[in-house]
Amino acid sequence: MTENFEDTIAAISTAMAPSGIGIVRISGEDALAIADRVYTGKKEKRLTDQEQYTIHYGFISDHGEKIDEALVMVMRAPHSYTGENTVEIDCHGGVLATRRVLEAVIHAGARPAEPGEFTKRAFLNGRIDLSQAEAVMDIISAKNDYALRSAQQQLSGSISDKIEEIRQSLLYETAHIEAALDDPEHMSLDGYGPQLRRIVVQQREEIHKLLESADSGKLIQEGIKTVILGKPNAGKSSLLNLLLGEERAIVTDIAGTTRDVLEEQINIRGITLRILDTAGIRNASDKIEQIGVTRAIDQAKDADLILYVVDRSVPLDQNDYEIMKLIRNKKSIIILNKSDLSSEVTEEMMREELAKYGEDLSEPVILNLSAKEKLGLEDLEKQIEKMFFNGKIEFNDQIYVTNVRHKKALEDAEGSLNYVMKSIDDQMPEDFWSIDLMGAIDALGRITGESLGEDLVNEIFAKFCMGK
Repeated sequence: MTENFEDTIAAISTAMAPSGIGIVRISGEDALAIADRVYTGKKEKRLTDQEQYTIHYGFISDHGEKIDEALVMVMRAPHSYTGENTVEIDCHGGVLATRRVLEAVIHAGARPAEPGEFTKRAFLNGRIDLSQAEAVMDIISAKNDYALRSAQQQLSGSISDKIEEIRQSLLYETAHIEAALDDPEHMSLDGYGPQLRRIVVQQREEIHKLLESADSGKLIQEGIKTVILGKPNAGKSSLLNLLLGEERAIVTDIAGTTRDVLEEQINIRGITLRILDTAGIRNASDKIEQIGVTRAIDQAKDADLILYVVDRSVPLDQNDYEIMKLIRNKKSIIILNKSDLSSEVTEEMMREELAKYGEDLSEPVILNLSAKEKLGLEDLEKQIEKMFFNGKIEFNDQIYVTNVRHKKALEDAEGSLNYVMKSIDDQMPEDFWSIDLMGAIDALGRITGESLGEDLVNEIFAKFCMGK
């Protein structure tokens, strides 16, 4: 459906599931008039005559048939989420009741909203910028407290304000250059290069600080991709079950029980882990098992964290050595499992073997654990917390870039400022400075939506959920 922003739109803004309350939102110039066609209050006064920010009790009807009793909230333009006249109908929750209310509103003249159209209207009407709009969906999809707090900060304008501060600084210098180029008789750029370079260096450092937060921001938002590796029967699935606190993976004494990748999500000390239990690493003759081994290796290549489970009750073999090669240059924790049994593998032995595979494994993190007896889990959780975000995440002044699109725009802006510095150092004409400054300004504007094409804006909002 082609969007027409002169239409009045409506959608269900709560989950389509049994619940205490269901909310149908209406937004547009005719929102109050349409609501009046379906609403009958205890008093004769119509919604169009009601004051701003008031709530009214009555009934919703469709073609004269009473559907449900409801509370109806009135918000007038421009003081609403979308900046338009808005009505929210709070009816009884549940799929059927809420849907019937929406149908009544549609019959009364509204059209069904597209995904994200309410937030898109808020953006187009200047209520929020694009980074704040994206934060709305980040709040909805937050997987942990840190992700929620980061999204809330972004919605309040933490990234927008910082980006605007950098843009304004660069815009001022660009305007100065353009004015001097247009009127060289009255404005001179002699000796201006070193001054501009100092400003560019300062703003590039601010951009770089934001980029440095992007890796942590990605982990906050998406979770730490954690791959459990080990040879067959080392206790990988038992570790997964221990971390989950439930029997999710099948555990047997038969080596090679796990044939495919099993993914689960857990929170440890406020940090989200996307845990993948994989097939045991070995040279399997079984074709299906070998496919599982290949998938395990593929998952390990882009893992944020590898938990390498070693069965300490049996000697190391060639399969272990292959895994040691695999985890080289990766953030890893070596878990000596089955600490309740007699030991064939000690920490000292593991350190000696791991040191053969490079500096990154010369000082490995090694923990003793018994998945069967549920011993050592707290030490593992503490170590994971310590390995990421320096053991804690600060939200006082720290801004975390959690959006891949924002990261790319910041990288482009940083690259443009590098070109400005090079042009100054190479004593290039001043209009070269201006061109690259504008490149940085446009790149930063893509974050807030000030220099973004309509097609990309549509693509961003198409990913939103219905009713938001």
